[in-house]
Amino acid sequence: MTRSLPLAKFQASGNDFLLVDELDAPEGPLDVPALCDRWTGVGADGLIRVGRASGDRYRFDLTNADGSRAEMSGNGVRCLAAFLRDRGVITSGSEVEVVTIAGTRRVVVGEHDATVSMGIPNFTKASIPMRGAAWETFLAQPFEIGGGLTLTASALNMGNPHLVLFTDDDPARYHLEHLGPALENHELFPERTNVEFARIASDGDGDGAAIEVRVWERGVGETLACGTGACAVAVAANEAGLVPTSVTVLFRGGPLSVRRLPDGEVLLAGPVRHVFDATVDTDALS
Repeated sequence: MTRSLPLAKFQASGNDFLLVDELDAPEGPLDVPALCDRWTGVGADGLIRVGRASGDRYRFDLTNADGSRAEMSGNGVRCLAAFLRDRGVITSGSEVEVVTIAGTRRVVVGEHDATVSMGIPNFTKASIPMRGAAWETFLAQPFEIGGGLTLTASALNMGNPHLVLFTDDDPARYHLEHLGPALENHELFPERTNVEFARIASDGDGDGAAIEVRVWERGVGETLACGTGACAVAVAANEAGLVPTSVTVLFRGGPLSVRRLPDGEVLLAGPVRHVFDATVDTDALS
């Protein structure tokens, strides 16, 4: 029997996801790596199952392109809200609560964008997790990335682990296809980590309120943008006194806006676009 899978593809600054309503999914496991393969499958950075939680809340279940589970994705949660909007479940301008492994996130969805409350960042090594004394932090410290090159780095948890590497050079000069896997699997990060190369840039007014970034996502590889990565970079730069509390993070796929509130909460905002709907014969991908 053919296993048909209705799905929708959404993208947020090029960070793309396949969204599947759990009520439409066929019985049995899905071959997520096959579905996300950009040559022989549909192509995406990950697959999100949209489920029902208690009350008016919705459940977010993200599997990365390599088949591993992800605790959280800022762009993925924003895409989920747009998915619900397009299906008439919620309306533009309304708020929805999304339950993730990292906690419940509130999302306000617009006609072409969405803003999510990302929670409060955690800097302790125990929370990241990062090897070392549980209470220690790793902020603005030297970090050797290989080949004898050392950059200033910060590590933090934004619902998932991040290693932010600050550079004075154009992030495009770094060979992420070589550095990314090694840093993702660095011995200091027992559950692997996302990696960002970041350079403080000018937003046009010369006040340094923009950051250029390339990102290597854990379980995916290089992506055109990353929501939790944008927050991690903005928070790390703010902690170091390099940028104000509101900043634009410039990825290869487009900009995302991050704002750090006085109580520590981080807001992530940016565009969300529906790409297409499709029905896939999952047996054909085997």
